[in-house]
Amino acid sequence: MTRPLIVGAVAYTPNVVPIWEGIRDYFRDTDAEMDFVLYSNYGRQVDELIAGHIDIAWNTNLAYVRTVMQTGGHATPLAQRDTDTTFSTVFVAPPGSSITGPGGFAGTRLALGSADSAHAAILPLHYLAQAGVPTTALSITRFDSDIGKHGDTGRSELDAVAAVLAGEADVAAIGIGTWNAMGKDDLMPGALEAVWQTPEYCHCMFTAMDTLPAERSTPWVDTLLDMDWDIPAHRKILELEGLQRWVRPHLDGYKSLFAAVGEQGVDPRW
Repeated sequence: MTRPLIVGAVAYTPNVVPIWEGIRDYFRDTDAEMDFVLYSNYGRQVDELIAGHIDIAWNTNLAYVRTVMQTGGHATPLAQRDTDTTFSTVFVAPPGSSITGPGGFAGTRLALGSADSAHAAILPLHYLAQAGVPTTALSITRFDSDIGKHGDTGRSELDAVAAVLAGEADVAAIGIGTWNAMGKDDLMPGALEAVWQTPEYCHCMFTAMDTLPAERSTPWVDTLLDMDWDIPAHRKILELEGLQRWVRPHLDGYKSLFAAVGEQGVDPRW
């Protein structure tokens, strides 16, 4: 009997456990049975994937990029969420702010999330630089509230937002998911407005090493992609993980992060 594939994920919230129990149950009695292992941080998960201790890793965009770079390209992207293909960073400020786009950022106090968060720290600086606003033109405050989790907890983004609300920063960089959640749940109605939004990029990616045989990975990916929003048992899992359907890799969406990691000399241990 072929052993189940072992999938790694990071336990950034207690809700991760029922998500992965549901995914494991979904794969039961298929041609691609799996089990999962939870890690406390993405650095350890990437190391374990490269060492062959797990078969597949549910990686953030930074963890995927790190795996590719650390292995000289011997990483295989497998699948991602539909919501991962249209991610972006939103810069938020109090209503009536003089910031109305990149041209208004020079000289401002910018609050960023954890330094290992692609969406709340790394890519915001990359896109600002592309728009002609170098870091030297900004007064930057970093909130390294969840280092190791790559911004998954959202805590560092909320710390950045709190700094703006307290008048300690002029603008904060947060992920589109956090911004939408703040609006959807009416957490702070009217307290902030979006003053600029970056181009879209990709977020998470199921990643394997290229040593994983296709006869093992292909049935797993095909079964994953068969998860159907219109089937209630599947929808429960999809809702918890924040998507409507799994999709094949959109690799162009990682070009900006590869560039940003090189430009900024991002710590390879993350």
